[in-house]
Amino acid sequence: MPSPRLLNPLRALSKLPRTSTTSALRTPTHPRPSQQPVLPPRFRHDSTRYSSTSSVDPTEVSHFNALASSWWDPHGPFRLLHLMNPLRHTFITRCLASVPSPTSNSHPTTYRYLDVGCGGGIFAESAARLPHTSSVTAIDPSSEVLAIAEAHKNRDPILMSTGKLTYRNEGIEALPLPKTEAEQFDIVTLFEVLEHVNSPSEFLGKLMPHVKPGGWLVLSTIARTWTSWAVTNVMAEDVLGIVPKGTHDWRKYVNEGEVREWFEKREGWGEMRTIGCVYVPGLGWREVPGGEGWGNYFFGVRREG
Repeated sequence: MPSPRLLNPLRALSKLPRTSTTSALRTPTHPRPSQQPVLPPRFRHDSTRYSSTSSVDPTEVSHFNALASSWWDPHGPFRLLHLMNPLRHTFITRCLASVPSPTSNSHPTTYRYLDVGCGGGIFAESAARLPHTSSVTAIDPSSEVLAIAEAHKNRDPILMSTGKLTYRNEGIEALPLPKTEAEQFDIVTLFEVLEHVNSPSEFLGKLMPHVKPGGWLVLSTIARTWTSWAVTNVMAEDVLGIVPKGTHDWRKYVNEGEVREWFEKREGWGEMRTIGCVYVPGLGWREVPGGEGWGNYFFGVRREG
């Protein structure tokens, strides 16, 4: 049987009987790859399955609402996100450095961030404190989680300055579309979110208008492979308990090649960068050459301009 990371979800659906699709969608939270779970159409909008107005999965929101109070506990259920944060900044820095900085006024020396699915604000706060950051807008559909984010923000006078860090309780669909380039963002981030939304294609499409020409869309997510299932679902959730049970649904994982191919078909998007990474107990997150093919990875794409 071929590795799950090689299965294009659209082809997988077309080759299997309809009854198999229904059965697969009712499998337990952690379906075994050896059982050939049928994957939902990851990069196609299906109006019979997903809402045309929102990519938010209410089940996912409820899950994180229940964990909201522990978001800023560095030893709690979001410990791995705290440990991953430095690598997020490292990857963004590399993306920005990969393109020579023009001297025109349209490319500032300070950056406007949009952090989508910001959760309790781990990345948003750290980005707002950077000297080259002019402002951070952070959005999330969970009111309980954003209440925690706001409370933590209020502890730091630097973050309380007008416009430095703004939280908005809404999904990307509700964020007003920019009317001018000045309203767009230099860096749009999507960390550990893509594997939790209903329709990745529709979701990414709604992010694109917010990226300024010459800006970057940067995300992190998980490849859909046997290895990722064993590591994130079985070991992390069931065996070690370092991630709350029910956090991940392997069927929602998105391969790096699928994201890359999707952007290659979109006009106006150019350079792409990626790195694989793995969590090493006792050492934290480490880059792994080729790791984007089987586990956690970062992906960045630049809007031409």
